[in-house]
Amino acid sequence: MEKVHVLLLFICMALVGQSSVSAQSMKAKQALLIIDIQNDYFEGGANPLVGSLEASLNAQKILNAFRAKSLLVVHIKHISSRSGSTFFIPNTRGAEIHENVAPINNESVIIKNYPNSFRDTKLLEVLKANNITDLVICGMMTHMCVDATARAAKDLGFNSTIISDACATKNLEIQGQNVTAQNVQKSFLAALSYYYSTIQETNKFLLKLQ
Repeated sequence: MEKVHVLLLFICMALVGQSSVSAQSMKAKQALLIIDIQNDYFEGGANPLVGSLEASLNAQKILNAFRAKSLLVVHIKHISSRSGSTFFIPNTRGAEIHENVAPINNESVIIKNYPNSFRDTKLLEVLKANNITDLVICGMMTHMCVDATARAAKDLGFNSTIISDACATKNLEIQGQNVTAQNVQKSFLAALSYYYSTIQETNKFLLKLQ
């Protein structure tokens, strides 16, 4: 009878272990995408944005938190391949990633040529290789590459959270009317929040990450 009890105990322990492994495997795995925080988007660059410095400092906070937890970080770097482009020109300082979020050690840097960070890049391959399910997105410009990447991510099956104050955009013009960067930011994030992404500010996200 004692042997039976011992056997049952081992079986229970094995089942608990399997359950724990299964639960861990089902947990969401996060990766941080830092999109196009490059020198040309800052003061003195070829295409400065509104609030780019402040956004980069918030992105730095998110980056440091991911590094502290040894979570996957992927830097996206845009290099312009279009004829007549005026910024992110290959082999220029303006195309380099800004020092506030500069890659370290073995962090992935993925070069892209289109607003969608997945298009003609290895981003999807990197995320799948690391079993990533959830993306946290910081970057520039909100209305262009952040928007395009978040929409593509949803279509590819990823959940995403955009850190609103770690993104920046610019004043735009449409049909002779000016649209301020603040309104561009609000409009694009409001549109994404309906279906494509969760929108959070830096401090609230960091509290959740702890």
